[in-house]
Amino acid sequence: MGVYLYLIFLGVSFCASVVGAICGIGGGVLIKPLLDAFGVLSVASISFLSGCTVLSMSCYSVVKAKKSGDSLVDMKTGTPLAIGAALGGVAGKMMFQFLSDLSGNKEKVGAIQAICLLVITFGTMVYTLKKDQIKTHHVENAAACVLIGVALGICSSFLGIGGGPINLVVLFFFFSMDTKTAAQNSLYIILFSQITSLINTIVTGTIPECTLGLLGLMVAGGILGGVAGRKINKKIEAETVNKLFIGLMAIIMLICAYNIYRLW
Repeated sequence: MGVYLYLIFLGVSFCASVVGAICGIGGGVLIKPLLDAFGVLSVASISFLSGCTVLSMSCYSVVKAKKSGDSLVDMKTGTPLAIGAALGGVAGKMMFQFLSDLSGNKEKVGAIQAICLLVITFGTMVYTLKKDQIKTHHVENAAACVLIGVALGICSSFLGIGGGPINLVVLFFFFSMDTKTAAQNSLYIILFSQITSLINTIVTGTIPECTLGLLGLMVAGGILGGVAGRKINKKIEAETVNKLFIGLMAIIMLICAYNIYRLW
């Protein structure tokens, strides 16, 4: 890889993490399809790098919010969700590894991920545009929260996106959270799912091929993006966050469509 590609990877991780910290989507939902589109690394390597970047950004954002006393995380529902996401993160990683080992064509796995992400993103966009007309709920049962978290963890880990837009839709629908509260709770859930996913990757010895320099560069981009995104999030209105989120969904769907065409 040339120096310009390292700069592209740094730029993608930083910009995606800025947006991820603002909207609560983690950033992986942009990092994964964008880097897949370049086709310079394997699907497994990009999933791993994306997950590590999202982990660094979410870790900074959650810890900083807690220390600053402006955390909007609802521990009563957020913690069972996060525990479920941690369990789901392991299951999703195992599903991805199983599919990778089963498939003779590794690129097809990337195409399947792109199809799943396209469908999820489209559904998320439709829900976001119609959410004022949809009745929401206030789930408080801990067991139900854990099960919902498991589903989120499986999706995020299998797709290598950290959490993505599906987290926000679930938090809107099942817990009636506003945009900024949902964003912080989403990052809290992402943090747990990515920690367990990374631990599982290390323990099972399935770390894909990638250079430490590139990994360090993307983690740094994730942290710096988290710093910038957190500052921006505090200054803008919730309606602006909504508009940014909808615009991102459209961009992600276009990238996914291109990746399906390229990888299938």
